[in-house]
Amino acid sequence: MCTAVVSVAPGAEIPLILIGVRDEFTGRPWAAPAEHWPGLVGGRDLLAGGTWLAVDPGAGRACALLNGHGVPAPEPIRRSRGELPLLVAAGDGPADLELAGYDPFHLVLADAAGARLWSWDGAALDGTELPAGTHMIVNSGWERGSDNERVAFFRPLFDGARRPTALDGPWDEWAFLATGAGLPADDPRALIIRHELPDGRVFASLSVTLLAFSADGIRYDFTGDPGDPRAFHRVLPE
Repeated sequence: MCTAVVSVAPGAEIPLILIGVRDEFTGRPWAAPAEHWPGLVGGRDLLAGGTWLAVDPGAGRACALLNGHGVPAPEPIRRSRGELPLLVAAGDGPADLELAGYDPFHLVLADAAGARLWSWDGAALDGTELPAGTHMIVNSGWERGSDNERVAFFRPLFDGARRPTALDGPWDEWAFLATGAGLPADDPRALIIRHELPDGRVFASLSVTLLAFSADGIRYDFTGDPGDPRAFHRVLPE
């Protein structure tokens, strides 16, 4: 279960914070964030060539992808969902794309002015602006209640975290929460997970992205060691 946390605070020095936790099979190869595509920065899925989160530094926006629930795309026309963050971060709107070839997904587009969420279930596309506040999106979508144990535990913590007044931080509290707040991976509330499957494969949290947006630009921090809040490194600004 991938997770996105979106904190929207219009009028603040840092009006938007986006955290993305990527969960994937550990055997799927990937490359750390870089400008793997002209003008776009993000981690690269080496199997399908796309990404789970793309940043356009010039435009000051980013797009994060989560897999969704619904009807899979027909096999003959199926395309990788990893294309979508690249297209949307570059300025394309999901409504303008041929979505029938994509399995269900959720997309979060963020910049300093706010955030928008689109959800595609294989049949219909739904889009909405995220209001002021703290929001969590998981594979089931925008979870606004308390039924999801992860969301019920972490949303109040993120909502109460001290908001930095500059891109330089401090970001220690956000890094601690984004890397799981010390919960063990087998806790039902865990943000950072690890599941060993009967066939020997391992499905786990592989990375965490922390993005902050302001009038001064974007701060982009990343870690491929998602259990350690000290392991983040700066991607942008360089």
